[in-house]
Amino acid sequence: MPDKTTGLYFELFNEIGIIGQLSRAMFEARLPEGLVLPHFSVLNHLVRVSDGRTPLELATAFQQPKTSMTHTLAGLERHGFVRMVPNPKDKRSKLVFITDAGCQFREEAIAALAPDVAMLADLVPSEHVAGLLPGLRELREELDRMRD
Repeated sequence: MPDKTTGLYFELFNEIGIIGQLSRAMFEARLPEGLVLPHFSVLNHLVRVSDGRTPLELATAFQQPKTSMTHTLAGLERHGFVRMVPNPKDKRSKLVFITDAGCQFREEAIAALAPDVAMLADLVPSEHVAGLLPGLRELREELDRMRD
């Protein structure tokens, strides 16, 4: 039987996990055929953190095997959303850059969520969501530091 603190944090992670599953399904329902959340997530990361990353750096950021990231990047490259160029510092690797089409796709994907967000905003006030963000951001930052 877990102690009270362990149970509390397990409940928190459980809720976050379920929210992750539900929001992923909602988001993927709005994406074009053949594209999934990992495609969007990589593009979002390249915009948020900056592009010019190696596939290994991206795999590390997403905590997944390099082979999985290579597969995701190949799909993005096929759609013209990223371009990969030789890494001038290491000829064995490549650097990933988001294209204009990738930026446009990201914006369109976010915009496609508008009807779902509007419906959710009617159910959960934006002030409540804004109040949750600082604590969730702090939790994410601590978990990120723990993996280093």
